Amino acid sequence: MPTGTAIRDVREQLFHAAERVLLRSGPSALTSRAVTDEAGCAKGVLHRHFADFDDFLAELVRDRVARIDDQAAALRDSAGTATVAGNVTDAMTELFASVAVAIVGLVTSRDELRARLRRTTPTGIPVLTEATAMIAAYLAAERELGRIAADADVDTLAPMLIGTGHMLFADRKGTPPEAGSILKFVTAVIADTAGVTGAADRSPGTRA
Repeated sequence: MPTGTAIRDVREQLFHAAERVLLRSGPSALTSRAVTDEAGCAKGVLHRHFADFDDFLAELVRDRVARIDDQAAALRDSAGTATVAGNVTDAMTELFASVAVAIVGLVTSRDELRARLRRTTPTGIPVLTEATAMIAAYLAAERELGRIAADADVDTLAPMLIGTGHMLFADRKGTPPEAGSILKFVTAVIADTAGVTGAADRSPGTRA
């Protein structure tokens, strides 16, 4: 019987392989054979650790969501530092420059996968739902600190930011948007909250 550590190692190896296939060839190319070939292991390895391929894909998505939870905690901790627009820009770039966009495409392309994910994400699209909550929680923290307007509707701003951000990065084969263009967009979205300390523009990737 494999140890717990060995099981985790195999899962991570398969998850990373699946992400590479997704980024290189898109959701339609993601099969159990493609994943195990990419991981350099026998096809039976995947089925020893997961009930079936959709179970594997559901766990892959949940693993990605867990990473967003970690990012969300770091973003909340950044409240009160640098600028609001700059922090949101950095968070969105980190999120969408990763495999997140491909994961969203995977979820929307497989009915059975969506059905399984409804058990843990009953509404919305996994990854985008958690990303929206991440931005909303951060903006709420900045609102409490007085760095954006007290009446800022963070539950409206967050989906606007994530939805448009996803569209900017959604062309898998295109050139990713430049950081400056993302910052310009974020600044425009939160323009009504500007005029208070911390909401001002800055060059992305810098800290005050």
